[in-house]
Amino acid sequence: MRRSTALSLLALCAFTSAIHPSHCSAQIDDQSKQLAHDIFQQLIEINTTDSIGSVTAASEAMQARFLDAGFSKEDMFLGGPNDRKKNLVVRLKGTGQKKPILFIGHLDVVEARREDWTTDPFKFVEKDGFYYGRGTQDMKESDAILVTTFVRLKKQGYKPDRDLILALTADEEGGKSNGVDWLVKNQRSLIDAEYVINPDGGGVDVQNGKPVNMDVDATEKLYGDYQLTALNPGGHSSLPVPDNAIYHIADALERLQNYTFPFELNAITRAYFDKMSTLESGQTAKDMKAILATPPDKTAIKRLSENAEYNSIMHTTCVATRLSGGHANNALPQTAQANVNCRILPGHSLEETRQDLIRIFNDPKITVRYVTDGGEVFDTAPDRKALPPAALNPEVQKPLEALVNKFWPGIPVIPTMSTGASDGVFTNAAGMPTYAISGIALETNDVRAHGKDERLPIDSYYRGVDFYYQFVKALSSE
Repeated sequence: MRRSTALSLLALCAFTSAIHPSHCSAQIDDQSKQLAHDIFQQLIEINTTDSIGSVTAASEAMQARFLDAGFSKEDMFLGGPNDRKKNLVVRLKGTGQKKPILFIGHLDVVEARREDWTTDPFKFVEKDGFYYGRGTQDMKESDAILVTTFVRLKKQGYKPDRDLILALTADEEGGKSNGVDWLVKNQRSLIDAEYVINPDGGGVDVQNGKPVNMDVDATEKLYGDYQLTALNPGGHSSLPVPDNAIYHIADALERLQNYTFPFELNAITRAYFDKMSTLESGQTAKDMKAILATPPDKTAIKRLSENAEYNSIMHTTCVATRLSGGHANNALPQTAQANVNCRILPGHSLEETRQDLIRIFNDPKITVRYVTDGGEVFDTAPDRKALPPAALNPEVQKPLEALVNKFWPGIPVIPTMSTGASDGVFTNAAGMPTYAISGIALETNDVRAHGKDERLPIDSYYRGVDFYYQFVKALSSE
């Protein structure tokens, strides 16, 4: 880190510690802080988008850092299905008293257009107390934290009571070559572990500068894309007819917009609302208690559903994300299409949801087909369902709660269901319970992952560096 940044952070801590002592709990030395800064910058400035980027370039850059830190080539594996999508697996060898822990982090990022941003998305920009760049929230900040942690532990000669494995992977955000899936199928022995920690989820929620809770994603919704297609013979635009392909798609999307999937809770989301009802106040707290009753209060469900996050926790959600149609300005459209992206509650399959969409649209002119992560389109979807929640492991929970209380005193650790999706779907399916735990504290109204001007508070990053270093040691010490 540049000296000016370090001094500004010290000044900020001196000022804010009187108000929020936990805000300045990071105790990393200057050398480690510089290392964390440089790795973060290096990752942000390597374009790893699916279109023109290279995950391999990022993997090779991190491999070089591990070699410099003293890891041998035998401690690492670099490989994947093609030259742009090579994954890196690194092993910090322990005493073998316990089964290994696997840490996973995807190196790829979603697309970002320079014209949409106020900064270059592939430049690491420090401005107004933030680091800007594509991946600063999702999830190169956690990749950099994990790399920094493994490098520090290796240089210190740390001997964990079990092997610690780090897998930096491709194509979580899209593409045809998901790295975790590929490793499970092709190099399972390299990543086999008792359980998995995935920083691509969870984390500390901050509201108006005050940390309020630490989320641990113990389950997640199932991701599914569906292609809607309407066909028509077309014709001259001077002779409009009501049977217009674009109108069919528009009508279907309006029906989807006005539809709400059934209310449903599972063990994790029920526990989440039970805990949140003690932290919220007023009508919100009452409504959270009311939806836990048997039967649940429908009015309370409706009120809570006005909050996008709560709505997504209680329901499967499907939303239009892309739209296309027509072939000329002066011709009736022969084809119109839309993509509908669904996040499906555990227990329901991709094909079940496709059938739900067909029923909702109720239009024989529209076909609904399933779209794979790699963009392939099929008439039917797999019967695969999101797996049930993983049982919370006291070996993870106890040290986590102790450290959260140290870094953010007084806030609760709350098991949650991710309303998105992560690579945990592959490790959970492989029989390795997966917990999404991030060391990053973020304002709930400043989540910019996948959006323009993605950014991360500088102090949050370095506190996360310190938190994860201590967390990894707590999980691997006798």
